[in-house]
Amino acid sequence: MANLKELRSRITSVGSTMQITSAMKMVSAAKLKRAQDAITQLRPYAQKLEEILVNVSATLDSSEGQYSRQTDDVKKVLLVAISSNRGLCGAFNANVVKRVMAYQAESNAQVDTFFMGKKAGEILVKRGSSAPIGERNSIYEDLSYDNASEVAEMLMQKFLDGEYDRIELVYNRFVNAATQRVQCEQFLPIREVKSEGTAAGEYIYEPGKEEILEDLIPKSLKTQLFKALLDSNASEHGARMTAMHKATDNAQELKRNLSLEYNKARQAAITNEILEIVGGANALADG
Repeated sequence: MANLKELRSRITSVGSTMQITSAMKMVSAAKLKRAQDAITQLRPYAQKLEEILVNVSATLDSSEGQYSRQTDDVKKVLLVAISSNRGLCGAFNANVVKRVMAYQAESNAQVDTFFMGKKAGEILVKRGSSAPIGERNSIYEDLSYDNASEVAEMLMQKFLDGEYDRIELVYNRFVNAATQRVQCEQFLPIREVKSEGTAAGEYIYEPGKEEILEDLIPKSLKTQLFKALLDSNASEHGARMTAMHKATDNAQELKRNLSLEYNKARQAAITNEILEIVGGANALADG
């Protein structure tokens, strides 16, 4: 059994840790509310924009759209791994890393990486993955549509220049505070969706279909990336809040067990002292 001084020190240390994890939980809960509101408000717009894009582009051949260029022989793929800049958020970053590594292992093409959030990059490099072609970890300092648009334009240009045959986004999709699902979502080329019925014919185009697509496609792609970033941001705060809640509960349980052990040790020490006093008194009486 540990001595009383050591137990007191451990109880104090656990108490300090519990205060930190509890504070981090409250901070993440406050940030989660704002992040959750942001992604909840954007999703209907992004989904409707994608729906319109699919319907309008359904009547076009893949050769007519520069962002729809399909190839059967995919030789180069770019994975955009969206993680966080900080840890202490459970399996949030590890799940992104697992999905990236699984994709690299299963693909026959050359797979490069681009990081948004430094944690996934740090883990992948430590595990022997090739160095990324670039990163934009500072985007979380000011997470806005304009900053996301800059990254989207860079990715779109790489696709147009033929540097990559496919670009995929790997990120955590926000479900609720306790649940995040890793997504591997095709960014470019635009996914081909078979239209049912005559949905595309329900639109009247002015000035024309091609002109609308020329403006609609880049906007849709920028919105898709921004939505992935907002999803990841909300997921990060939800994962951290959940992780810190569990850590606080574990610290409380550990502190309770240590306090019980301390009280038992203290009681045993007092009992030993009483026995020594009684034994000494008996010895003096016998003498």
